[in-house]
Amino acid sequence: MQYVDGRVHTNGLENFWSLLKRGISGTYVSVEPFHLFRYLDEQTFRYNNRKDLNDGQRFALAMTQIAGKRLTYSELTGKDQSPRYETTGAGQAQA
Repeated sequence: MQYVDGRVHTNGLENFWSLLKRGISGTYVSVEPFHLFRYLDEQTFRYNNRKDLNDGQRFALAMTQIAGKRLTYSELTGKDQSPRYETTGAGQAQA
């Protein structure tokens, strides 16, 4: 078994999992399994940019990567969106 290969070592992985577990129990508190990949993506982004960027730079970089992308209700929740109410036209002013 090899524990170190250049810059890659088991301590890096242990550090990542420690930060992920701390984020889930401290920041997110309740994590839905359906969204777990999103939490992993966020923590991966933070971990990979932890040394090179400060918080403001990391935020600006994240915003450039999401510009023009759209997250729909069904993608966010895993459910089809059902209308809360129907508009029947009753009570609307006549033109």
